[in-house]
Amino acid sequence: MSIIIIIITIILVVFIIGTIIHMYNNLVGLRNRVKNSYAQIDVQLKRRNDLIPNLVETVKGYASHEKGVLEEVTKARTGVMNASSIEETSTADNQLTGALKTLFAVAENYPDLKANSNFQQLQAELTDTEDKISYARQFYNDVVLKYNNTCQQFPSSLLARLFGFKEETYFQAPESETAVPEVNFE
Repeated sequence: MSIIIIIITIILVVFIIGTIIHMYNNLVGLRNRVKNSYAQIDVQLKRRNDLIPNLVETVKGYASHEKGVLEEVTKARTGVMNASSIEETSTADNQLTGALKTLFAVAENYPDLKANSNFQQLQAELTDTEDKISYARQFYNDVVLKYNNTCQQFPSSLLARLFGFKEETYFQAPESETAVPEVNFE
């Protein structure tokens, strides 16, 4: 009888240890996916930042008296480049997107600029990059949701707290673009 209890105890201990190892590895994997998906956003933001000086120079030649708009784009680009956290990057990215929208709206007043092939190419590349940034943000937020859920759900929440896994921050859209009000479910 005691040999059966020992075998059952050993099986139970092995099962518990295996479950803990699985939950820990799952948390590590999700945390790494969050970091990787943020890096993908960063790659696209850098790509867009590399296009902006060429766009500003092209616009400058046609719309030199639109200095304020050009300075705003340059200032917003610098903000994205200097951002060091997800919150700062999100805020700076939203400011840059707004500045670029203003720049393209100003370009509408200059038919020669709109017809310029360099401007058209840069505008197309920026549009493509914006689409990639949007997709990367969405993917990042999906991964953060899964990771945060795992950090909050029992029993993995116990392991997350024990090993110092912290919830991640979502990449936020500008408040002007959020159409749905926040709902508090607590």
